[in-house]
Amino acid sequence: MPCSGLLGFCQYETNKLVRIQSVRLGSMKWSLNGFILLFICIMMLWNRKYQEFDLVVSSVTTKVKGVAQTNLPGIGNVVWDVVDYSGHSLDKNSFFVITNVIVTKNQKQGKCPEVPRNGRLCRTDKDCEKGAWDQQSHGIQTGSCVKFDVLRKTCEISAWCPVETKTNPQRPALLAAAENFTVLIKNNIRFPAFNFIRRNILPNMNDAYLRSCHRGNDSLCPIFRLGDVVQEAGEKFSEMAVEGGVIGIQIKWDCNLDRLMQRCLPKYSFRRLDEKESNKTLYPGLNFRYAKYNTVNGVEERTLYKAFGIRFDVMVFGQAGKFSFIQLIIYIGSTLSYYALVRDHPVFAAVTQTTILIDMLIGTSCYSAEVGQNFSEKKVESVQDKQKCILSVSYVDENNIRLVKRSQKKSLQDIKPVSVQPRKEDIGHLRAVLSLLQPGHDAQPPLDHKPDPNSKSRHPVWCKCNCCTPSSVPQEELCCRQSDGTCITLSPLFDQLVLRRSLLEAVLLYLDPLSLPADRGQNAALRHCAYRQYITWRFGVPPNDTHPAIPSCCVWRIREEYPSPDGQYSGFRPVRVASMKACANGEL
Repeated sequence: MPCSGLLGFCQYETNKLVRIQSVRLGSMKWSLNGFILLFICIMMLWNRKYQEFDLVVSSVTTKVKGVAQTNLPGIGNVVWDVVDYSGHSLDKNSFFVITNVIVTKNQKQGKCPEVPRNGRLCRTDKDCEKGAWDQQSHGIQTGSCVKFDVLRKTCEISAWCPVETKTNPQRPALLAAAENFTVLIKNNIRFPAFNFIRRNILPNMNDAYLRSCHRGNDSLCPIFRLGDVVQEAGEKFSEMAVEGGVIGIQIKWDCNLDRLMQRCLPKYSFRRLDEKESNKTLYPGLNFRYAKYNTVNGVEERTLYKAFGIRFDVMVFGQAGKFSFIQLIIYIGSTLSYYALVRDHPVFAAVTQTTILIDMLIGTSCYSAEVGQNFSEKKVESVQDKQKCILSVSYVDENNIRLVKRSQKKSLQDIKPVSVQPRKEDIGHLRAVLSLLQPGHDAQPPLDHKPDPNSKSRHPVWCKCNCCTPSSVPQEELCCRQSDGTCITLSPLFDQLVLRRSLLEAVLLYLDPLSLPADRGQNAALRHCAYRQYITWRFGVPPNDTHPAIPSCCVWRIREEYPSPDGQYSGFRPVRVASMKACANGEL
């Protein structure tokens, strides 16, 4: 298929680059580039992006020490050592310390009434199903309804009797002295990628050190007082000991294995892991049951303990980093791709972020409006939608060009501009006009024009010079002035530059050197050429894709000088700035 059939694909697009020669912008660019590069280097060192990392592999062992004495109801004084209060948890990387108990002693296998819970009472044996049980039961129903106390009857069960009747733990906790127990945590770690091994008991920690160290003055001490651990987790040991809970001991290893910056030490932190509010959970705290068995007169008996306590979970995490040339190259490559360097000079410059910031700065009021407009025109080529007509308006009492949108309902004189641009003088046109002017016709000073006091009644309200005529088309309702004053048609330069026949004939002859001199009756060509002369005089070089609008007073002054034989005129029809050939053909 030929390329002409695929015009949408047979194209090449490239970016347009504008180079601005400016000491201020150049200094700003290099300053911003230097700041960004410095920031990237600092972040690279701070986050150690030049290193290869490996996650920690660890093992944990604990050893709890402490002795407490309690007075158990129905038993008396009991001394608790480490076997009694911490020998029941076999969880990995954790240990358990009993802080409170409910004791039910002298239980034997037999039959006894069930504890009434949630209104589970009975009246006759029919209310009790033989062999029934549920998750809340202490045993299996026998089918009989027996007295539990003087006022209540419950179903009889086969179980360890008497059953446990107390549910709420004692306050304060029986083993509140566990606050002063200590635990030694031994943590061995390894980073397989670097074959690096370490433990939290450092080489300089001997027996004498471990006997005397305290976390209050040494954050690396591996021996912890339980009360201090709970306190650093933001809790009170006396309150937590009643129902129990779970405390997390976090050990973080953040190791730098480079020789010049080698550092690999543990950092301990603590937090509570379970829900501490009793009224927010169905089963608050932490508890479990165990029993101690013995035989009395050949009958097996047991003492049941419902133990409340605190479980301490030791959690180890971290990473180690070591310099890697490959990681450094990857980081530099990814940074440069984000940094988006382009080559517009023998050295790398024009960072994307810097360019965007400077472009925004040029487009704001922080910079010169003339420089910003020039930069915008050089960098961006604007194309207007064909359905939108943008008119350019020039007033004799203003130095700028106003860009307005044509409206069918509002006078062109009153429409607010969408933008205001500086006027660009057409130097070539000015020189040509001055060379064509014959000597002895110097411009005279403006006439002292005094408007007629009654002119307001004859001229439209939008007219400021008292020389405009009414129009039925809003896009033709335009005066040469923005404020009240003398009309531009009264200036001698208007006659010299716009209405002078010899000048207009010379312009037409310049277009077609071999054409015959314009006939005195060919007013259409001279009239439209006068329009062109006014546009070039007052607009200079009109903005791209805009349609210059000639004031009503100037249009009718030109028509008076070069009238139409039948008195009919086409009116204002927005087109691009008319060419010389169009002037010669009588087109606006």
